[in-house]
Amino acid sequence: MMRRVVRQSKFRHVFGQAVRNDQCYDDIRVSRVTWDSSFCAVNPKFVAIIIEASGGGAFLVLPLQKVRCLASVAGRENRSVWQIPENGLESPLSEPVVVLEGHSKRVGIVSWHPTARNVLLSAGCDNQIIIWNVGTGEVMINLEDMHPDVIFSVSWSRNGSLLCTACKDKKVRVIDPRKKKIVAEKDKAHEGARPMRAIFLADGNIFTTGFSRMSERQLALWKTDSMDEPICVQEMDSSNGVLLPFYDPDTNIVYLCGKGDSSIRYFEITDEAPFVHYLNTFSTKEPQRGMGYMPKRGLDVNKCEIARFYKLHERKCEPIIMTVPRKSDLFQDDLYPDTAGPDPSLEAEEWFAGKNGGPILISLKDGYVSTKNRDLKVVKTNVLESKPATKAENVPTVQKHASPQSSVKMEDKLEEVLREFKSLRDRVILQDRRIARLEEQVAKVAM
Repeated sequence: MMRRVVRQSKFRHVFGQAVRNDQCYDDIRVSRVTWDSSFCAVNPKFVAIIIEASGGGAFLVLPLQKVRCLASVAGRENRSVWQIPENGLESPLSEPVVVLEGHSKRVGIVSWHPTARNVLLSAGCDNQIIIWNVGTGEVMINLEDMHPDVIFSVSWSRNGSLLCTACKDKKVRVIDPRKKKIVAEKDKAHEGARPMRAIFLADGNIFTTGFSRMSERQLALWKTDSMDEPICVQEMDSSNGVLLPFYDPDTNIVYLCGKGDSSIRYFEITDEAPFVHYLNTFSTKEPQRGMGYMPKRGLDVNKCEIARFYKLHERKCEPIIMTVPRKSDLFQDDLYPDTAGPDPSLEAEEWFAGKNGGPILISLKDGYVSTKNRDLKVVKTNVLESKPATKAENVPTVQKHASPQSSVKMEDKLEEVLREFKSLRDRVILQDRRIARLEEQVAKVAM
């Protein structure tokens, strides 16, 4: 008699759990536009949701617990970049930091470069991909002749040197944006007429979702350097919702969230056949209109949380936590290898000049604490406004004789002290939380 061998994986027992109703965000009118996007973006401090509004273009930013620049597309030809202050808004924002003008039709995709500061990608219904230097507001790269139809998705590679796109012409393309060259492509990656999605994995392979000729939902895995045949293809079901993939490069887990589905399925990708291994499904009663995905640095490592989603309902946003059950209270090194932090490894000018850099990794062992100021620096230059200095505009004599080095040193010293203070404050808050959790455990044991 043959005995079935159960594949061993530390993620076999990952389970999902929705938070209590009082921890959800209520009274939010989520957008009803038909574009197949996630409608939600999350970082460790804010959650941003595209909402219903006359004329379109509205999004809501709610405090969560990390300052971040937000790029909005509003379904129009212009993209606006907004910056939320460290402690949230004290008054409504009416003017963006910078407005980017370049597309001729509606824009549905924006994506920040994973390792270069102020580099933003946008793609629209004009079938163009534009890469911007947001710091100067300039169009640096325009990929306008590569896609004959609507672009469904764009994904950066791990170090941001390549792009992977899925198009309505049923082709998946791998593009070197700085050389403006298609380095690989696959025709009819999925033969169905419904939209596809394609994302880069950490090892350079490509993961796609789409539909078969018989309208069954599929997932597939491809080698970038040999896309003639897939590494594997799996058929899932006959639902018609587009599958949105969310990928964790640290654990090599892909989460699939179908638009209109009421479930999240997750798979582990390995080098062993069948290469994409089904783990489990989290299901609820209500369908999802969109989904946000928290970066790893925003998770609670003390609870062995390996993913957190923000599920959009018709009128609310519901956090969903994915956890690996562990009995130990110690830090789980195998679940939390060093992960990509928010700080760039390159400046925009370096990347456009041809330099590549991998993400700067951070440890989650003691909880991540940011000490750097990552405010967006926008430089607006206009040669018509620059005038040569006249004698009357020269610096007064008193200022000439003053030593600028001393004031610069004082400012640097003050900034260093403030960074140290913030770091210490954040660590104290973290330790207070740990003490509270330990007190709860002691109380449970004593009962």
